[in-house]
Amino acid sequence: MSISNPNLPKSFLLFKGYTRQDFFHDLLAGITVGLVALPLAMAFGIASGVTPQAGLYTAVVAGFLISALGGSRTQIGGPTGAFVVIIAGIVLRFGMAGLAMVTLMAGILLVAMGLTGLGAAVRFIPRMVVVGFTNGIAILIASTQIKDFFGLHTGPVPSEFLPRIKLLLAHYATVNWAALGLGVGTLAILIFLPRITRRVPASIVALLVCTGVALVFHLPVETIGSKFGGIPRGLPPFAIPDFHSEHILPLIPSAFTVALLAALESMLSAVVADGMTGDRHNSNVELVAQGVANILSPVFGGIPATGAIARTATNIRSGARSPVAGMVHALTLLLILLVAAPLASYIPLATLAGVLFVVAYNMGEWHEIGGILKLDFTAISVWIVTFALTVFADLTVAVGVGLALAALLYIYRVADTTTVTPVTEDYIRDGLPHVLQGRIVPPYVTLLRIHGPFLFGTTEKLVEATVNIEAFQPVVILRLRNMTAIDATGIHAIETFSKRLRDSGRSLILCGAMEQPSKLLTGSRFLEHIGPENFMPNVQAALDRAREIYGEPVEVAVDYSV
Repeated sequence: MSISNPNLPKSFLLFKGYTRQDFFHDLLAGITVGLVALPLAMAFGIASGVTPQAGLYTAVVAGFLISALGGSRTQIGGPTGAFVVIIAGIVLRFGMAGLAMVTLMAGILLVAMGLTGLGAAVRFIPRMVVVGFTNGIAILIASTQIKDFFGLHTGPVPSEFLPRIKLLLAHYATVNWAALGLGVGTLAILIFLPRITRRVPASIVALLVCTGVALVFHLPVETIGSKFGGIPRGLPPFAIPDFHSEHILPLIPSAFTVALLAALESMLSAVVADGMTGDRHNSNVELVAQGVANILSPVFGGIPATGAIARTATNIRSGARSPVAGMVHALTLLLILLVAAPLASYIPLATLAGVLFVVAYNMGEWHEIGGILKLDFTAISVWIVTFALTVFADLTVAVGVGLALAALLYIYRVADTTTVTPVTEDYIRDGLPHVLQGRIVPPYVTLLRIHGPFLFGTTEKLVEATVNIEAFQPVVILRLRNMTAIDATGIHAIETFSKRLRDSGRSLILCGAMEQPSKLLTGSRFLEHIGPENFMPNVQAALDRAREIYGEPVEVAVDYSV
């Protein structure tokens, strides 16, 4: 097999021309993101109802494998907030053996998805469903941390949202002011330090400062040591989990949910990485790597893993150039386990709760809610139902119902925009301003068009058509004359495309939108991204706007339409 085979992991393809300077950048980035991942891995382990070391073992084993075998150059893998709720439910009902079985089955499903090319199927999940999931998961994560943040003295906290909130409210008078002070201090550091400098990971500073304060002043707060007995020093333990065959059938829905969430979050993270680096990930190779990582994670005492968007972004901002940075991140955490693990026993749980509050806020996609609320009732209802089921019912149910509603919405969109009308003189006359034939297209303009419904499942085609954005001219006109329908996923895709163009110094003009797309685009916050002056009624108006942006006389233009 040739080393140039695009279906090989990125780590196999990038060493040609890999320099000492590249390694130095990867080394610094890997150490930085490893330090960022340290408190997150422990916090995700605790929030998931397992031990903090389980989170660390996952970050080490799965993090290394995802970088070594994956299809993204800068993806960082490990435990994430997406799994917290479902892991906690599995552990409560089936114990660690059940969680190990779910992780293994999810890994096998991910490998199958990658090998059969089903990685592309992840894009058929609409944006409203994704936002509903993330909103709901963020609320649930935050609710699980209230007890530790306030240091409340309660009995066992229920896994269901409403009973949990009821119990916490009933014990509000038991607040531990020292724990609350540490939690607030953690939030202050995490919020304000990045505004001063990003050279030092804020989470590590919060961890060191708050742990130091708790030690120096002997604060009566719960710590990792007091609750879990500390973190054992040494390599992640190798042990075959104790599987129970009678659990296989009851756990299949949970395995599908974990696999779907892992595929979805890893693909979202890889897309974010592509946008920041200009690289192009291989979805199927990435899913195989995610699968292998989840198959081996429970063997070393770990939990489910996937691509982590925030850590991947940190990796890139820190100068990562190849998968070596991700492997260094895992080795950094391993070194901490071997050398400094006993020190983790002094970390206050209130500090880790503060870290997870910030994680929950950042993963919530809250800024998209305003745009969704400006869409039509059907789109809003899909978001509300997915969000409500995630919070008040069960994530597995939310996934199934959300996908079913999305399928029905897709059928509705296509049916609603299909028309049969006679061709009249008015129809012909109204269509003349949209015709390209005979138009003079300036040399500084690139024309793109979308033909057909631009709904979830089709938006990847815009990404594929615009991979090499540097080949585009300074002004890009996107013709929507033949785009019959759009949804929130389509709007989000065009917003992302607009940001990519803007970051590269280019301008985007939209023109010729039909009734349904025009109504949704103008009714949402989309116009804030491109400006209402760049939303034109037809192609001639768009060409005139392009000349205005570029400041080029009409006579310089060249006719490319013949």
